[in-house]
Amino acid sequence: MITCYLRYEVRADKLAEFEAYGAMWLELVPRFGGTHHGYFLPSEGASDVALAIFSFPSLAAYEQYRRDSALDPDVQKAIAFARETRCFVRYERSFFRPLLPKPA
Repeated sequence: MITCYLRYEVRADKLAEFEAYGAMWLELVPRFGGTHHGYFLPSEGASDVALAIFSFPSLAAYEQYRRDSALDPDVQKAIAFARETRCFVRYERSFFRPLLPKPA
């Protein structure tokens, strides 16, 4: 399994738009074989950070998702929405693999 961690710098005055953008991806990632673990939005205090986490069975499956999703009209719509609303300034993407306890 490979897990993708996204860290967004969001615009405080565009949090509703960012939430709408995130909601689009909650439905899109599973369409391509992934599991979306959710978006985590700023809650209290002055914060401009939001997180998203999703997983795919393998790096190859993630790479296939990238290829397939690039052609999807709903993905293109989500990307256009982010560009139009400018709901985030930038994002960073990192990948992780789990280290889990061995079965007894």
